[in-house]
Amino acid sequence: MAKPDEPSAARVAAFRTGLSAESRAAAFLMAKGYRILAKRFRTPYGEIDIVAKRRNLVAFVEVKARATLDDAAFAVTARQQGRIIDAAQAWLVAHPEHANFELRFDAMLIAPRHLPRHLLAAFDASP
Repeated sequence: MAKPDEPSAARVAAFRTGLSAESRAAAFLMAKGYRILAKRFRTPYGEIDIVAKRRNLVAFVEVKARATLDDAAFAVTARQQGRIIDAAQAWLVAHPEHANFELRFDAMLIAPRHLPRHLLAAFDASP
């Protein structure tokens, strides 16, 4: 039995699944010619799973792993999008050399027995 301050087995499994999905997503992006600038970038506003660059583009990538690709797509909620946008602004403050790059918010969907699905411009920062 877990002690009160230890995470549950389900939380540990979800964390490991997330790490695995993020590794798969990063490898897939690198195969497509992206350079990974940051993984699991944490801010007071939220976390960006992957920050990737290709030519004059910086992509902030949310990685979702679910049983199906459709389930993964529906898991990127409007509330999460807002947190990712706020976190991206914090990343840009910390990395002003990328402020003039094209910026994009992507999603990488991960499901068992499927190649990752990269959704370009999955959402935008418009109000």
